[in-house]
Amino acid sequence: MEQENRMGTDRISSVLIKMGIPVILSMVLQAMYNIVDSMFVARMPDQPGIEHAGELAVNALTLSFPIQMLMIAFGIGTGVGMGAMLSRLLGSGEKEKASRTAGNGIFLTIVIYVVFLVFAFVGIRPYLLSQSRNETVLGMAQSYLFICTALGVFSLLFAIYEKMLQSTGKTIYSTIAQICGALTNIVLDPIMIYGLFGIPAMGVNGAAYATVIGQFVSFLIAFILQVSKNKEIPSGFRYLRPERRIISGIYSIGVSAIIMQALMSFMTYGVNIIFGAVSANAVTAYGIFYKIQQFVYFAGFGLRDSITPLISYNYGKGSYTRVKEGMKWGIIDTTVVMVVGIVILQAFAHPLARFFGLTAETERLCVLSMRIISTGFIFAGINIASQGIFQALLSGNSSLIVSFLRLLVIPLPLAYAFTRLSNAADVMWWAFPIGEAAACVAAVFLMRRIYRLRVVPMKEWGRPNRSV
Repeated sequence: MEQENRMGTDRISSVLIKMGIPVILSMVLQAMYNIVDSMFVARMPDQPGIEHAGELAVNALTLSFPIQMLMIAFGIGTGVGMGAMLSRLLGSGEKEKASRTAGNGIFLTIVIYVVFLVFAFVGIRPYLLSQSRNETVLGMAQSYLFICTALGVFSLLFAIYEKMLQSTGKTIYSTIAQICGALTNIVLDPIMIYGLFGIPAMGVNGAAYATVIGQFVSFLIAFILQVSKNKEIPSGFRYLRPERRIISGIYSIGVSAIIMQALMSFMTYGVNIIFGAVSANAVTAYGIFYKIQQFVYFAGFGLRDSITPLISYNYGKGSYTRVKEGMKWGIIDTTVVMVVGIVILQAFAHPLARFFGLTAETERLCVLSMRIISTGFIFAGINIASQGIFQALLSGNSSLIVSFLRLLVIPLPLAYAFTRLSNAADVMWWAFPIGEAAACVAAVFLMRRIYRLRVVPMKEWGRPNRSV
């Protein structure tokens, strides 16, 4: 007799931690791709006629970052939709359909890559010109972004295979793959940026190649582990055939996840433009802060990505008690992680900023941004956990509402309004914690509604209520 997945048997608080820790580590390591690039390029030596080359290079990576985030958004969003379906199908014992769902996820990833490949050849220059007119920065950004986009298929495929492993509770395997890719990136960055061991110095291009190679290593290991270790999802070319009903099911959940991730890209793009009207220092400072805060947010996202399959699996089983426990512990654990993030950024703002060798004004703004924006992390913890719960309970629209509020509707107009003030450089950072707090109010209201409509009926009927 086949043993049931631990998501349906182990104590909820325990299994969430066991699943969450590897995913948190995996997500934090994913954040290292961007922060390590910035740390090394920030210390690039000046070139003839170019002073502060390192800071200009960081600015170039900041302008490139929204497109990298957008590409990842489509990969992760597709993976989230596929993963939620996989967990629910496995929970209800439909292994064959789960395999076809995984195959359709791979097919969709290839389609997404082709679209971004076209953009790499025709769209990068116009995109960058909308944010800067500095030709030195534009040249660096264009070459860096072309490499990361044209060779970005590995990051997309890794997102899919990572979700396959996570959706069956095998988070340790996805973490192993992520660790190997991150370490590859860290080792190759200084070698390829500065030119060591006989390899020519490639500057920002070296950072891009190191990133792509690291992504390839993560994908390759995740693929091998999925095929060899994850027997719950049989693989084969026959499962790659696209099926409209499955694709529709993936994106009934995945579209909201894509939009949520894409909103982070749109927000960063908007902030680059808004803060650019204040100073280039503000754009660079925000870019560095954003990559530092990713260590905290990605830890929260790691827990969210454990909450979703855990609750989804038990929702598929119709287990009221386990779904309720998953919701409670998901919110508690994610909030605790974000509070730890507040303490770290408040205590170590200056040492973290000094890692990048910034000019005095850029470093001051970077420290100020960490001090102010991190105050909103406690609200962000509730928002992030709620989004994972909404996705698990087939309520992607609620998750989307929270994302719009915290990433777009509130912070961008506020940031623009604050930049109109005489002390703009000191107050504009408050737009972000205010956005998180307002979104938190909405998240609590939506959570109560979803609990009443989808979870309570399981207690009464012993099965999910999918009619709402």
